[in-house]
Amino acid sequence: MSKKANEVVTLLEEFIIEYLPNVRGLSENSITAYRYAFQLLFQYLYDTKSLTPEKVTFSSLSEDTIVDFLLSLERDRGCSVQTRNLRRAAIVTFAKFTAKKSFSLALPFHSGVTQIPKKKEPKTIGFNGKHFFMEEIAILLKLPDISRAIGRRDMTLLSLLYATGARAQELCDITLDDISLGSPTKIRLTGKGNKSRVVTIPDNCTKILKEYLRSRDFDITRASAKDTHLFSSQTNEHMSIACVEEIVKKYVAKAKEQYPHLFKENRYSPHSFRHSIAVHMLEAGDSLVAIKAFLEHASVATTCVYASVTPELANRYLDNRRKPLQKIAANDNPQPLPLAMPFLYRR
Repeated sequence: MSKKANEVVTLLEEFIIEYLPNVRGLSENSITAYRYAFQLLFQYLYDTKSLTPEKVTFSSLSEDTIVDFLLSLERDRGCSVQTRNLRRAAIVTFAKFTAKKSFSLALPFHSGVTQIPKKKEPKTIGFNGKHFFMEEIAILLKLPDISRAIGRRDMTLLSLLYATGARAQELCDITLDDISLGSPTKIRLTGKGNKSRVVTIPDNCTKILKEYLRSRDFDITRASAKDTHLFSSQTNEHMSIACVEEIVKKYVAKAKEQYPHLFKENRYSPHSFRHSIAVHMLEAGDSLVAIKAFLEHASVATTCVYASVTPELANRYLDNRRKPLQKIAANDNPQPLPLAMPFLYRR
């Protein structure tokens, strides 16, 4: 393999492993966000151009290719403009790094990427995030087949996504040391900027969590198990955001098929559970200040968008409160295709 063909992967590894933590001093969560941006980019190159990582060169990363990738985030993945801009920022930062490290090879890549403007984020009045009604949450939590290990994991994962209001990365990062079983059970979440917060979960979620811990033979009191991650995939002990997304996608698809009169949004994401618990807390009478603390928003202004839920939505929540849960079945677990770039997938 030529030096040119190796250059992108070699520099990306140095960028992730050395530059971001040691030169920029970014937190582990910020570095994870950079990693994820490039996971998505390389998956896009593989899906659309059949380019495996070792075949990607700087000429592969043309301005048109990056623009198409950013468009695909919105069109195919349902990402917001804000998320698109975050992915663009990660690529631009890498382009600036590569121009300093390998000027002649990386200059066209740098010149093209830095020409791509940040997309203007639409100004919205009120809350328009994709969230679930309480009836829909109940349906999703009944879908996993708990007679199977994968189903028990998925049911616990979906339950905690909703009960804790965790971001996908926060959920992936939960270790056994972060769990304090009791009445109530408390879970420590580590969010943006390595800030930690402790949230309590209801008793029914605690029951699900305890059964999952028992089935995995996880003993949270064992010192040697403290760093074990609560959730793992079929290939990694530390689950990735992409795996969480696939799990959510799988059960939403099942729910749409079985309940076509519900789940009306085109696409839901793990963040939809976070939106949902905020809306439901507000509907139940919790204050915006309490919701802000629960979700670890930097400003109460961020939380205020949930206050704009329409009376029609509030009435529907009230109508759904007493509807009985229905019994439904589930199938197999998704199997995401990992890329051969381990430094993008490790902590």
